[in-house]
Amino acid sequence: MPNGEYAIATRPADNGPLGLVMPHVDTAAEAREVVNRGHRSMGGIGPHYGLRSASSGEAASALNAANLTVVMLETPTAIANAEEIAAVPGVDVLLIGTNDLCAEMGIHGDFGNERVADAYRMMIAAARKHGKFPGMAGVYNETIMPRYIEMGARFILSGQDAAFMAAGAAQRTGFLQKLSLS
Repeated sequence: MPNGEYAIATRPADNGPLGLVMPHVDTAAEAREVVNRGHRSMGGIGPHYGLRSASSGEAASALNAANLTVVMLETPTAIANAEEIAAVPGVDVLLIGTNDLCAEMGIHGDFGNERVADAYRMMIAAARKHGKFPGMAGVYNETIMPRYIEMGARFILSGQDAAFMAAGAAQRTGFLQKLSLS
């Protein structure tokens, strides 16, 4: 989704997803705009209220209760504003996009860097203070992942579907190659 184009999320949100992950949220004002995406149409029969007709008020209440709102902190500015972002009502998860954060810091791929660890410390403290879930994305190295999980990251994106599929395919290919196919 283009940065700042939060209204683009309203159409998919009308169709019943259970959450929204919004990249590149740098400020509390942007986080409020993400949360306020709820200013959208209310119609039809949705999964959030048992696939039955519901009043607009009932539908809005059910949608707000069922949806998980995740904001991604991917810049040093976002990390500096983590406390204010975490204070925004309606934000459920603060998720560090570690790849983009490293790129913004000029330390591409250096996920174990102490500056990254400091960013996680700040985000986790802010999330805990405001009753939000601290999250980790982009760190798939099994040596580095435990560092941030032990710090308190609890909403974990542990890999990408294409990588999981490729790993499964490689494992199956290896198995078949070991078989005697004479």
